[in-house]
Order: sequence, then C-alpha cells, then structure tokens
Amino acid sequence: MSVRTYDLVHRTTYEYPQPVTDSYGRTTMTPRDLPDQRVLSTSLTIDPAPADTGEHVDWFGSTTTYFGVTTPHTRLVVTSRSTLEVSRTVPPRDALPDVGWRAVARAVTAGDLGALRTDAAGLVAVREAVLPSTHVTFVDEVRDWAAPSFAQDRPLADVVVDLVHRIRTELTYRSGSTTVHTTQTQLLAQGAGVCQDFAHLMIAALRLHGLPARYASGYIETRPRPGRPKLRGADASHAWVSVWLPGHGWLDADPTNDQLVDDRYVVLGWGRDYHDVPPLRGVIFTDGRGATPRVEVDLVPAGSAPFV
Repeated sequence: MSVRTYDLVHRTTYEYPQPVTDSYGRTTMTPRDLPDQRVLSTSLTIDPAPADTGEHVDWFGSTTTYFGVTTPHTRLVVTSRSTLEVSRTVPPRDALPDVGWRAVARAVTAGDLGALRTDAAGLVAVREAVLPSTHVTFVDEVRDWAAPSFAQDRPLADVVVDLVHRIRTELTYRSGSTTVHTTQTQLLAQGAGVCQDFAHLMIAALRLHGLPARYASGYIETRPRPGRPKLRGADASHAWVSVWLPGHGWLDADPTNDQLVDDRYVVLGWGRDYHDVPPLRGVIFTDGRGATPRVEVDLVPAGSAPFV
C-alpha cells in the first residue's frame, strides 16, 4: 500500500476599510482522521489572538473551531496548518458490488439493515442523506437531466460513474460563474459552474431517486504542466460527493474531474451540502462595510519549502 505525505496550509485573510471591534467565527479547517487518512500534526492560528476559542466535533464528525476576537482590528488572518498521510486507493470497478440502484433505494426506504449492510447508527446517516437540504432541492429539471443515468435497475456503481462523467462533459467549469446560492435549476440553465455546484447537482440527482449522497469538503493536489513550476498558495478548496454503496460503504466520486477519489485528495469533512462544512463563517461588528476574503491554499508533498 502506497502512502503519500502532505503539508497543507489554508489561510484566509480579511482586510477591513474601517476598524472591526469584534469578530466571531467558526472554522472547519482541520482535516479528518480516517482509516485512509492519518493526521500527523495540525494547528489553527488566528491573528489577532482571540479572547475566546473552543474546539467542537459536530454531528457529522468534523472538527470545528469557534473563536472570538475582541481586540479592535483592520485585518484578520485565520491559518490552518497540517501534515498528514493519505493511503486512499481507487477500487477497480469489478471490485465494487453490482447492487442495482432501485434495490438500494428500496432498502433505504424500508430501513433494511441487512440489505444496507450497516448498523442502526449507520442507518441514521444513510437515511439522513436522502433528504432535501439548504442547497440541494428536488426539482423536475434535475430529474429530467438525470434520467438517462438511471436506466432500468442499473448497478449503483455504474450510475455514479455515469453521473460524474456526464457532469464533467456536459457542463463547463467556469470560476466566478456562480455563488453559494446558485440553484441546480440555474446551473443547468447556464451550463457552467464550479466544483460546489457540480457536487450539489450530483447529490440532488441521487437523492431524488432515494439514494443516499453527502457533500464532501476538502482539497485536491494540483500538479503543474510539464516544465512549469507549481504556484505555491494557488490551490483551492474542493468539493465532491460520497454515495452509500451497500457492500462497499461510502464511495467518493469527483464530478469536477470525472474520477473516483484517490490519494491526491484530503478530506476536511462531510455534510448534507456546503452549508454544513464551509471552511470559515462568522460575523463582525464594524461601522464600515465588510471585506472580500483572500484565500490561499497550499497542498504539497511533505518536505517541500514551507509556505509562509
């Protein structure tokens, strides 16, 4: 089994035009400790130093950190640094169960633990992952778009592979073309979006058919073109989809890149959609306007020159 070791930095900087008296935030910037992802070290720093801070594990098992900065400031910097080992491998198609998608949907509806191959706690997570959520709605436009992928009782594994391929080939990745509030109807109408939109569309298509799917937040290692240097700090947060496949567990698939998730990915957390796992959210108190954050992400092989 091969193991890749990474150094990860995620820094968010706010520059305010007027002094901010108080900043209160919550981060989801600590990578998950998983069987195929081991966190060797991790730290979170806030500048100015917070008067109050606390760590919490949320309903989905993600580590979140609350902070309150009460020193007046015009600049706020939140930096997460981690070193971790990733040993995740992509299962070959012939190693994945051939259970049909209709059979999975029926088992979820019936709460059939045997067919789903999970325990009662797992059933709660599975059944929760078929419900509409803040950014995932059930609309006819998604059902009509998804219909060709759900022919007859096609194996669920093939449905997943087909959906990620169709999203990659039928839609265009265009940075800045959407916002967090863009709906699946709007995405399909304009034909362009970003990873967050593509994950929400795939989740909506699966849940509409009674299939458990959750939103995965994290990062993917980017590699420069041959002969080009890697731009440090120019990586970004990434999003993909986890689908419950009985006999295998949660199968992670990336519709932005038309592939199953391998050891180039780092998982921060899971949720029903983006609303559950934003890297950073919060409120400020100021007489001026807010600020657009500058986000720098650096995911590189461990031992690379430090990103400062």
